[in-house]
Amino acid sequence: MLDFQKYGIKMWDEPTILSFRRTLLSWYDDKKRDLPWRRTTDPYAIWISEIMLQQTQVVTVIPYYERFLDWFPTISDLAAAPEERLLKAWEGLGYYSRVRNMQKAAQQVMTDFNGIFPSTYKDIASLKGIGPYTAGAISSIAFNLPEPAVDGNVMRVMARLFEVDYDIGDPKNRPIFQAIMEVLIDPKRPGDFNQALMDLGTDIESAKNPRPEESPVRFFNAAYLNGTYHKYPIKLPKKKPKPIDVQAFVIRNQEGAFLLEKNTQGRLLAGFWSFPIIETSFVSQQITLFEEKTTVQESISQKQTFEESYGIQPKWTDRTFGQVKHTFSHQKWTMELLEGLIQKETLNETKHLHWVRAEDLNNYPMATPQKKLLAQYLKQD
Repeated sequence: MLDFQKYGIKMWDEPTILSFRRTLLSWYDDKKRDLPWRRTTDPYAIWISEIMLQQTQVVTVIPYYERFLDWFPTISDLAAAPEERLLKAWEGLGYYSRVRNMQKAAQQVMTDFNGIFPSTYKDIASLKGIGPYTAGAISSIAFNLPEPAVDGNVMRVMARLFEVDYDIGDPKNRPIFQAIMEVLIDPKRPGDFNQALMDLGTDIESAKNPRPEESPVRFFNAAYLNGTYHKYPIKLPKKKPKPIDVQAFVIRNQEGAFLLEKNTQGRLLAGFWSFPIIETSFVSQQITLFEEKTTVQESISQKQTFEESYGIQPKWTDRTFGQVKHTFSHQKWTMELLEGLIQKETLNETKHLHWVRAEDLNNYPMATPQKKLLAQYLKQD
């Protein structure tokens, strides 16, 4: 067991721990949210919900969760799903490595566990894309195992309860919060205990605009009682996303179909369809003749780069479109649109290109940046 004193943490005695469990679970029984994944103990369904809920709000997840289970009702369905169908099901949720890892994990279950979802923490944690938090959540909720589910919400609650002077955003400090939870978790109702803390952390004990006076466990909360609530949790600022300038090309043929390209390179947005895009560097727009000429030269250079790369020479229009912005966890894209029309439809066979009619666009998995580009284009079409 962790030496709590070494970390400046005053752990409660047994009667206080028991009282905390009763208070928290009583509140949960009365106030818990009615969510679709809480109406089942199926580990497959719980797993899907937990992966979807990473970096995504509950209200957004519910329709995705229900559609995903409709399209892939079993682990074997997920394991065998075609890539485009899989990406279409996840379209708009972001962090697409999550669903790719889910499919790999489903294939693991089929090969290593005879198609039956594993029932021990160790085996669950061995699946692709499942870390300590998700393994703890599935173990406790689906199998009633006393395993903590420690995410950012839970660490925030723990930091306030015990005035923990360690950055919750630093992975090396996670064992501190894990150790606290291993002491506190209710062995009889571990799943409900974990979910109660999740509810508490996403609402009353949220990162922004918390309401500590409404917390059912406020009288256990050292930060609340000592007037230090504003200091916790300790979380140092994240590194800002790297700015990236991107040129997108809207190319249409005689029938009005769009030229789309499937991203087969790298991990970011791999497998999705989009307008052809080229990473570029835009010159800051200053209202001077010199800068205006430079901007024109940049535009010409981008068109030439496209023509040489794609083997297509469209008739470029002079239409202008507003910038489109999209922020990933590590990059912030600023996207510009150029429009071109083409008569000859011979496509570069070395690239994954396809003409798509406007009415068929919904059949192709598109990531959020492409959806934003399309919306911007159609708004001015």
